[in-house]
Amino acid sequence: TTRKIMASWGLILKVSTQAQISMMGQRTATRMIIMNAICTLVTSVVRRVMIPPVENLSMLEKEKFWTLLEERLALCFDALMARHHALEGTLSSVSPIHWQYGAIARLGKDEPIDKLLHDGYSTISLGYIGVYETTKLMTGVSHTNPKGTNFALRLMKRLRLACDTWKLETGIGFGLYGTPAESLCYRFAEIDKKKFGVIKDVTDKGYYTNSYHVDVREKIDAFEKFRFESQFQKISSGGAISYVEIPNLRNNLGALEDVVKFIYENIQYAEFNTKSDYCHVCGYDGEIIINDDLEWECPQCHNKDKNKMTVIRRTCGYLGENFWNVGKTKEINSRVLHL
Repeated sequence: TTRKIMASWGLILKVSTQAQISMMGQRTATRMIIMNAICTLVTSVVRRVMIPPVENLSMLEKEKFWTLLEERLALCFDALMARHHALEGTLSSVSPIHWQYGAIARLGKDEPIDKLLHDGYSTISLGYIGVYETTKLMTGVSHTNPKGTNFALRLMKRLRLACDTWKLETGIGFGLYGTPAESLCYRFAEIDKKKFGVIKDVTDKGYYTNSYHVDVREKIDAFEKFRFESQFQKISSGGAISYVEIPNLRNNLGALEDVVKFIYENIQYAEFNTKSDYCHVCGYDGEIIINDDLEWECPQCHNKDKNKMTVIRRTCGYLGENFWNVGKTKEINSRVLHL
């Protein structure tokens, strides 16, 4: 019976751990250890919490999620501490510009960096993705729905409490990090689709949603999106960013000013995305589209040569033009305007 149930269960939450050293405003990122939420199927880097479709969930089964989450948070703590201990004994000479010449600290030659790993000088981050998908599976609705919001906040607060508790117990800085996981969002979705099939609004999209973000397909105005997501930023102590998609507002700078003012007054860190593309074949200056074959294509001359176009989109919090993997391309194509 257990095997049959497990075969039909879908992904519920991905929790990744990323050890980061954040010092004096600088960040030296160490290797990411993936410890996903979890039940019986385990590989060296992927663990999952599976649950039946939400309409079939009993209260006991719903509570099982929280029990499993506790177990996996304990694993995440062990993984983070393993990374912390691995850094102990590292000598400043491995990177003089960081450790000796002031980018991070001014230690002596071959001095161990150990004293910088304690007393809150460095931060170890517990990263997470897929709050939207988790909420959808557990409640049947988006986390913008009041029913879903209550669950999502409970989940986020539990992750934050874990970080705060670990900090008190160890004297080491821990932060809850809203990771974009740009490649991971696609990889995890593909793994789960192969194992558990197509699950509506979860594995059918080709990607998992960045951190606590509203589903990119969901129609919500810019001000409401920022207002909603701001409550999650307060919990995500290790880093968070929100954004809205807007059209080209060069002829409506007043609207742009209103958005900036709202960001300043309502949310700690936010950005807006607009399209600024250019086709080097025909000179088209506008939005390069994604066609039905997931190819970038000039809408004017139908140029598909990536080397002959400039496409700018925001990923990982930064504007870039690196042409993204299939999952991220699907996510970009699904984004709706918020203004």
